Amino acid sequence: MSDYIIVTDSACDINPGILKNWGVDFVRLGYLFDKVSTEYSYDDVDSKIFYDRMRKGETVKTSAVNPETFAAAFDDILKQGTDFIYLGFSSGLSTTFNSARIAADELKEKYPDRKIICIDSLCASAGQGLLLRLAVNKKASNCSIEELEEYIKGIIPNLCHWFTVDDLVYLKRGGRISSAVAFVGAVLGIKPILHVDDDGKLVNVTKARGRKAALEALVDKYGELASDTKNGTVFICQADCMDEAEDIKSQLKTKYGADVELITDIGPVIGAHSGPGTISIFFIGKNR
Repeated sequence: MSDYIIVTDSACDINPGILKNWGVDFVRLGYLFDKVSTEYSYDDVDSKIFYDRMRKGETVKTSAVNPETFAAAFDDILKQGTDFIYLGFSSGLSTTFNSARIAADELKEKYPDRKIICIDSLCASAGQGLLLRLAVNKKASNCSIEELEEYIKGIIPNLCHWFTVDDLVYLKRGGRISSAVAFVGAVLGIKPILHVDDDGKLVNVTKARGRKAALEALVDKYGELASDTKNGTVFICQADCMDEAEDIKSQLKTKYGADVELITDIGPVIGAHSGPGTISIFFIGKNR
């Protein structure tokens, strides 16, 4: 059985140090502040500084990595005689995966004997990260690359992403909600409850009156949808609101006996579109 590795991109919102410990390579996605010409990568700016700049009114712009960047990263792996599976940022939210697929298809001609597999995770943020974690655990059982591909594709339809945002202005900028909805929501303290659907797209499902109710709604969704409320793997992702993330962790433990494996930061690629105060939970459910 040929040696292989797992590759991803920084939209997974897992710290590079953790990815290294998992043995996962990743391609860095870039972003720009509107008042600065410098293009930054995932961990070039401290998370708190990043969100403080957004709170002060700076707009963040993101762009998908081009196929050439993926081709260079993939070629470095393949020329060492190593196969790989790439788990990419949802095609329902970005063109990033398509760029990776284009690069992979070109490299299959250069390396006809290598196994090159690209999987559209239909996931984002630490949902993509949770998928990676489960894939890493499965790989440790010495499964083949084909067995791992089948396993990953079997998980994707059940990987739940539920989140809320604190300020509707960022969803308005991204065209997720109208200016009128954002205005009324701000006046009335309405917080949306959103998830990533079966097509990997962001969907506004319901709403709550006030921040506390929105966080409680996330906990309730876990109880409603989780396939194993006590023993399932749970990740939480937060955008400079760690105290609230810890509160959700405590509620999940108290209500369901669930242990949260990881609380991680929402990185700039996702945070640019959701804003500071965004909080998310990820778990395996009966369905999405």
